[in-house]
Amino acid sequence: MTTAEVTPYRIDEDALGTLLIPHEIAYGIQTARAVENFSISGRTIADIDGFVPAILLIKQAAARANHRAGELEASIAEAIETAVREQLHGVKRRDFPVDIYHGGGGTAANMNVNEVLANRASEILVGRLGSDPVHPNTHVNMAQSTNDVIPSAMKIAIGSELGSLRGSLAVLVEALLEKERAFGDVLKLARTCLQDALPITFGQQFSGYRAAFQRQAQDLEDVEKSCLTLPLGATAVGTGFGSSAAYRRFVYEELRMLTGKDYQPEGNFFDGLQNADHWIRISGSLKAIAITLSKLSSDLRLMSSGPRAGLAEITLPAVQPGSSIMPGKINPVMPEMMMQVAFRVLGNDVTVTRAAEGELDLNVWESVILDALSESIRLMRKAIPLFVSGCVSGMEVNSKRGLADASGSIALSTILAAIFGYPAASAVAKHAAHHDLPIGQAAVDYGLMSEQDSGRLFADPSAFTDAERSERLVADFKAQLHEPVTQSIPHG
Repeated sequence: MTTAEVTPYRIDEDALGTLLIPHEIAYGIQTARAVENFSISGRTIADIDGFVPAILLIKQAAARANHRAGELEASIAEAIETAVREQLHGVKRRDFPVDIYHGGGGTAANMNVNEVLANRASEILVGRLGSDPVHPNTHVNMAQSTNDVIPSAMKIAIGSELGSLRGSLAVLVEALLEKERAFGDVLKLARTCLQDALPITFGQQFSGYRAAFQRQAQDLEDVEKSCLTLPLGATAVGTGFGSSAAYRRFVYEELRMLTGKDYQPEGNFFDGLQNADHWIRISGSLKAIAITLSKLSSDLRLMSSGPRAGLAEITLPAVQPGSSIMPGKINPVMPEMMMQVAFRVLGNDVTVTRAAEGELDLNVWESVILDALSESIRLMRKAIPLFVSGCVSGMEVNSKRGLADASGSIALSTILAAIFGYPAASAVAKHAAHHDLPIGQAAVDYGLMSEQDSGRLFADPSAFTDAERSERLVADFKAQLHEPVTQSIPHG
């Protein structure tokens, strides 16, 4: 008759004493203490995408490496690996209850995994080697320390999540590219400082958004590659104490075999444990994406404002009623959702920046760094596809409004400056503004050109969107002038 059949509890022991642990609980005493000490956020290490699986993979690679190095019995290594495979098949939140906010540089998270694997591996071996033959520290944590396991697991988890975020960005880039092509020749008025500027096309405007996200996707790929260097093997303080040279070689070989990724040791283990500026780089890339998403969303809100008293340049899909009191009102809720996600990412960046300081030989704030980065990635990864399907893909442009605004801009006087000089163009612009006239008519009224010349110069505002076309137009107009071009307003 086994102990489990006699009593529903088992006695677990650590350096602080003993605890009664229910048999059905997969973890052990150190995890139980962490649950008592750190029940704060309601979110556990199992809620951070890819984090527990990353630790599990490290434990599997370590078991293999320690066996190859002659340090771990084959039966124990195989039992640990079996336990890892079972957990990877479906990580159960109840098995990993450590709150994401815990002290000790991640010791509770590391021991949570060690205990779950040790207990399950012991169950596998019971009857052959006796009761509880696998110890969480002696066997599962062999040649490791929390201090090298946790930052390594963070890089494995965050690196994989960055790849998922790049996938979401690719969806957005493709949607913007479609709009860029569809609206390539549709005129609109550019605005600088929220004031009327020169004409552009909707396609040109959307090409700017598209190019920014393409560039940021490349930045993500670069920082994702930087996650392939790990401090695994550094153990507690960077010296590698407690791990053999054979283990340090084998563990990377096994990790590469298990993941298919080219994981390599850090060039300097002391740097790998002491400094967390790597996470600032990643957070900075996420912040840049968030800022650009917020800017795009804000622009869409402005351009769709109205529909009768705003810019009304574009129409966004109506996904829900916009008011509980005003019938017919439709709000730009998808851009507003996207902007709030961006705000959260910016706040997380502040957290990462502050927590990356650390001190002396270890950064112990990695739990909050991991949570902040993971949340930023998760929010954008989930929000971007919704933003695309509920907003960007269904967006339409108001070509009539765009043409009217582009044709009526006082900034069209810029071409007069290229032909007649800035003082003359400025005088015409003031005349147009004062009398509410189109620039072409103001130039005629001011005596700068004939009706025929004005029509030729301002008939097609799309010429202003193409540098080569506008350059030819200016050159041709200058060549046909009856007199040499001089400043129309004499110097005093």
